[in-house]
Amino acid sequence: MSPSAHDAIVVRGARQNNLRNLDLDLPLNELIVVTGVSGSGKSSLVFDTLYAEGQRRYVETFSPYARQFLDRMDKPQVDRIEHIPPAIAIDQVNPVRTSRSTVGTMTEINDHLKLLYARVARLYCRGCGRLVRRDDAQSIAAALPEALADLGQALLLVCFPVPLPARMKLAQLRAELEKLGYVRIHREEPRLLTVIQDRLRLDAERSRLIEALEAALHAGHGRVSVHALDAAGGERRVLRFSSDLHCADCDLHYQEATQGLFSFNSPIGACETCRGFGRVIGIDYGLVIPDVGKSLAAGAVRPWQTPSYRECQDDLLRFAARRGVPTDVPWRELSEEHRRWVIEGEGPWEKKVWYGARRFFDWLESRAYKMHIRVLLSKYRSYTVCSACGGARLKPDALLWRLGTRAAPPGLAIHELMQLSLEECRTFF
Repeated sequence: MSPSAHDAIVVRGARQNNLRNLDLDLPLNELIVVTGVSGSGKSSLVFDTLYAEGQRRYVETFSPYARQFLDRMDKPQVDRIEHIPPAIAIDQVNPVRTSRSTVGTMTEINDHLKLLYARVARLYCRGCGRLVRRDDAQSIAAALPEALADLGQALLLVCFPVPLPARMKLAQLRAELEKLGYVRIHREEPRLLTVIQDRLRLDAERSRLIEALEAALHAGHGRVSVHALDAAGGERRVLRFSSDLHCADCDLHYQEATQGLFSFNSPIGACETCRGFGRVIGIDYGLVIPDVGKSLAAGAVRPWQTPSYRECQDDLLRFAARRGVPTDVPWRELSEEHRRWVIEGEGPWEKKVWYGARRFFDWLESRAYKMHIRVLLSKYRSYTVCSACGGARLKPDALLWRLGTRAAPPGLAIHELMQLSLEECRTFF
């Protein structure tokens, strides 16, 4: 018996299926294994009694309207069950229809995480790593004093960019801007004009600053820049802002966060290289060079030791001698640079340079219509972590959305959160 009634699930008089008035206490917050011979009542106890009652009580907490959309289970044959929490069951009958499925997808925990990230996560630029957010005139005006605090009461130019349309000359564009009242140009580039909306001091009236920012955002289609000048008119600092999900400094646009973006079962979020599986089948160089104790001269590269591809072994030794790559030391003792040279090579074979093991296998792939080539390739293939997503199974843009305030980089991407243990998750949240 448990030392405290509230520390255990109390089952009394369980008679479901082949159970016979079973009484027991199951301690909470413990890993419990139920074993027994076939027909002893394991499933009757775990699924048909404990899970059924826990799920039934959980569903009853919803409104009558909501309950009509939820699966409801029959009340098990038992005298009473006390202190049972809501339950999750993964049935012994395997319902998985795709190898993308995980415990998180089957129990729908992933759905809650996707919704959480779609609503709360913050976006960080892939170029500069800074927070990407939508700005408006009010937020820009509030951010300027802190961003320019070290410059004193600097002169500010509120500007907006105007790209040169195709089939229009620069003089024509300037003429059109003059008709709209914009006659001052801060910077002129071959395909872009930076137009001045207003000149004012940082301590100018706030309403004037906000009015200038609003007009610049409208004319610049959501993009505005603030240039801080010194007394001589030299440019001290440039701050760029955007009213879209757009990093103004890197000029990178991002899509909205939706639940599909964080799903590896959806084409919206799944990595395009591995299609959401997190791994790809390719050449395993651990199979290509199985014995790291062999040197290049002793045949470390296995596929080149057959008469058919002995020429590649001769090429390797010849080019290695030219580049000063040692061929008489074990593979494990070669430097990372020399190993990379053996595998990656220097360029294509047509340029009369070392082509590397990777181009050799690419060449074999181009001849895979032959049966014996396919058999050869199969000897050196295995599943490896996807190089595009690093095993995260999601598109790179999905991993830019982060939750929390953990530093360097801030917060956690959804893939990093899914890798936490339950105890770490509890601490994180």
